[in-house]
Amino acid sequence: MPRVLAPRLSSRGRLIAAVLALAVAVGAVAAVAGIRAWLTPPPAPPVAVAAPEDAVVQPAPLVLPDDPRILVFGDSWTFGSAASDPSLGYAYQLADRLGAEVVVDGVRGSGYLKPGLDGGSFGERVAALDPSLDPDLVILQGSINDRRLYPAGYREAVTAVWDALSATYPDATVVILGPAPQVLPVETATAQIDDDLAALAAERGWWYVSPIDEEWIGEANYDAVIDTGIGRDHPSTEGHAYLADRVADAVRMLGEGADVVADAPVDEDVVAP
Repeated sequence: MPRVLAPRLSSRGRLIAAVLALAVAVGAVAAVAGIRAWLTPPPAPPVAVAAPEDAVVQPAPLVLPDDPRILVFGDSWTFGSAASDPSLGYAYQLADRLGAEVVVDGVRGSGYLKPGLDGGSFGERVAALDPSLDPDLVILQGSINDRRLYPAGYREAVTAVWDALSATYPDATVVILGPAPQVLPVETATAQIDDDLAALAAERGWWYVSPIDEEWIGEANYDAVIDTGIGRDHPSTEGHAYLADRVADAVRMLGEGADVVADAPVDEDVVAP
């Protein structure tokens, strides 16, 4: 039987055939991809992840040298008003309680916004501080004196004072001692000042001690701590001694890095007035 031979393609024919075969293959791949795309569910939309809240910087435990130098800066409470002698004010009494050299800079009526009776506002007074004092610790107290001017410009004034203080004493540890209530219940503006100071101190990683939150002065001891007569709602002599105990206890707790630094209990052998 004679053989039947398939016709041989010319070079051009082979090229056309190859092109057609490639087109068929590409079409098949595209078809498969389309089927897969149709069968595959669309990707889930991205899930929004909430950014973590800014962490509050925990201040480092307070480390003071032997015989530290402490600057206590504040208003009439730091001045020693209503004590039988200003030198019996709480700030002066910290020297014995903390075994420190204490420099007291208190001006009656002074605040971050308000000029004092015997000097300027906190900002003006910080600008006049002696840089060569070089304290190991600065306790900046107050102030209820700003409550009538609050809140306009308050945070800006606080920030400016703290910046200037840091520039004047860059090596000092700063502890902010918030306002204490001169009357009960605590006035709204005074409580708001306390909250603002606490928040601003936390932003810097500075220790903040709040006599208001820790109820250093409450219904149980108000009459013994505050002289509501001739003292015009300032701590009495006994009240200043009590406050010196509380401040000293708080400072000691800072050295332990306590989470709640102002909740320092009074020593068992110290009786609150």
